[in-house]
Amino acid sequence: MKKFLIILSLLSIPLIFQWDMYQVLKLRTFDNLVLPGTSSGYFSVLNITEEDINREGGYPLPRYRLAEIQHDLLEHGAIGVGWAIGFPHPDRLGGDEAFAYSMSFSKTVLPLFEYSNGEYPDTVGTVILGEEAGGFKASGTLQNIPILRESAWTEQGIATAPVDIDNLVRRIPLLYKTPDGWLASFGTQILKTLLDVDTYVIKTNENGIEEVRVRGLPPVKTDSLGRKWVSWIVPHETSLQNMDVEGKFVIVGTDAAGIMPQLATPVGLLEPHYIQAALAESILQPNSPHIPDYALAVELAIFITTVSLVWAAIVNFNILIGATIFVVTILGAAALGVTLIQKGILIDVTWAIISQILASTVAYFINFRTQYRLRQQIKKQFEHYLDPRQVKRLQKNPDLLKLGGETRYCTFLFTDVRGFTALSESLPPEKVTYIMNKALTAQQAAVQQYSGTVDKYIGDAMMAFWNAPFDQDDHEKLGVDCALQIVENLKELNEELQAEGLAPVAIGIGVNSGAAVIGNMGSNTRFDYTAIGDAVNTAARLESATKDQNATLLIGKSTANKCKRYCRFVNDISVKGKSDKLQVFTASLDVL
Repeated sequence: MKKFLIILSLLSIPLIFQWDMYQVLKLRTFDNLVLPGTSSGYFSVLNITEEDINREGGYPLPRYRLAEIQHDLLEHGAIGVGWAIGFPHPDRLGGDEAFAYSMSFSKTVLPLFEYSNGEYPDTVGTVILGEEAGGFKASGTLQNIPILRESAWTEQGIATAPVDIDNLVRRIPLLYKTPDGWLASFGTQILKTLLDVDTYVIKTNENGIEEVRVRGLPPVKTDSLGRKWVSWIVPHETSLQNMDVEGKFVIVGTDAAGIMPQLATPVGLLEPHYIQAALAESILQPNSPHIPDYALAVELAIFITTVSLVWAAIVNFNILIGATIFVVTILGAAALGVTLIQKGILIDVTWAIISQILASTVAYFINFRTQYRLRQQIKKQFEHYLDPRQVKRLQKNPDLLKLGGETRYCTFLFTDVRGFTALSESLPPEKVTYIMNKALTAQQAAVQQYSGTVDKYIGDAMMAFWNAPFDQDDHEKLGVDCALQIVENLKELNEELQAEGLAPVAIGIGVNSGAAVIGNMGSNTRFDYTAIGDAVNTAARLESATKDQNATLLIGKSTANKCKRYCRFVNDISVKGKSDKLQVFTASLDVL
């Protein structure tokens, strides 16, 4: 949990603090997923081309020629004209009066371009619903000459388009804040002029601007600075030679080289008149794209939920389950993000997806490291006690080994070398060690041969068991077979010892089956995989009773019942810790 919280905190930093890299990633994601929308049919762009300027004799076109163009547009059915060309200086040919006169016959919008040393023109009428909002602040503007801007049907709007952090134009303020009040953008002013509305309504909340309203239009959702996300709709275009403008508001501009600045947008370089036309169209779009106030909260919720699910799945479950949940959450987050964005709600899930990938990588690494350590621990713990094939099986599937202990029905085997005390007193220590190592090796070989687990060595004694950590349906038979094999192995060992002039080794073996608790037991720093329980104690008591019964092997009743083919009854005996006598059996030593 601590590691997860650290990872989660680190991954959330770009999201919470909106780092530049994340901001660019978010904006580019929206660029690719916001649907372009369809043209409303209300607007047309008249683009004065390089060829037009050459044909007209150069730029700037005389104002009397612009007056003719305005008259021609009206004659062809235009309902208004927006000039995205500034007129800060008088016409040297004296055509300003004619141009101003042409404007008196139609609704006309002139551009204002931001200019730091410029002036602030008259502000537009606004009504604030809520607290006074900060808004997007405008610098001064480069004014159009008085005779043009003071025409009765003429309005002005800011045609400058601010850029985002990656220097692309994609969000344009509907209104700009000035020291004296509010100025409308060029595209917004076109709509206000078209609808013949006097006042903008600005609705605010605790975060800033929420929406801008123009009477006759649905509320336009914005970000807290009053910026509208532009849907890059390909506008209807007309030309000086073919004025197809019936019923349209015409926005005039030029794309001739070196005249108007081209601005970078998600759809390429565009001139101001194309950008403002796209803004006007965007305002009229249903499900108009906007970044809601709650965007960050939703993005954080998606981020925390998806990363938590992926982390928990990978760390707590197997790789397949973790990978499945990872794919499901990735696809789910992506589908949710795409659906919301295409509905106009700009909620970004990009960082959630990236964080899932990063978190899953870390989780898989931690899981791999944990599994690797577990496998190494299993190998270290069992390589001396289990058949190598069983050790590999445990390493591949550690779930077979339930840590902490579980109750299992197992078969237990105890051995003890007879006369060890006398042996140790009669021989040098190195000889005693040599003999005991030989004897225990012979016993271990038999245990591994019959797929048992050597629990521990206690001096000259050994404990082994079956049906743990693996399920073994015939564990009773395996235990008895192993006991008989130990007897055979010791026969061979004794022949070797006698050939070396050493005394033979005698052994006692006890085998019993029953329920016991098996698992890793000990302290937090030192533990062993072992078994405890009455069945274990009984097996040890049977081994001890072999001395009194003058037998090499004694088998408990529960074990003998599964090996009736070669087990025979010996006696009813009393053992320490048992009030009732036990039926004990032995096995024929020639069955192998």
